[in-house]
Amino acid sequence: MGGSYLIAGRNVPSHYLAITTLATFGLGIFAVSKRMKSKKPDTPPINASSADEEAFIKEFIKHAEEEEKKKEHH
Repeated sequence: MGGSYLIAGRNVPSHYLAITTLATFGLGIFAVSKRMKSKKPDTPPINASSADEEAFIKEFIKHAEEEEKKKEHH
């Protein structure tokens, strides 16, 4: 097949090293992409002058998100 390397007192074929390198790299990319998908987008803080205004803004945002979900399904 090919050469082998002496690692920790054992002969390791070069194709094992190649497979291990590719698998490690692939798992790293998978882990990073999984983490990026699970992040929830940050929303800016609500700077309302009263509790009623803050409640109105939160209700408006909730309604807008529901409308957007409806549009995605159609």
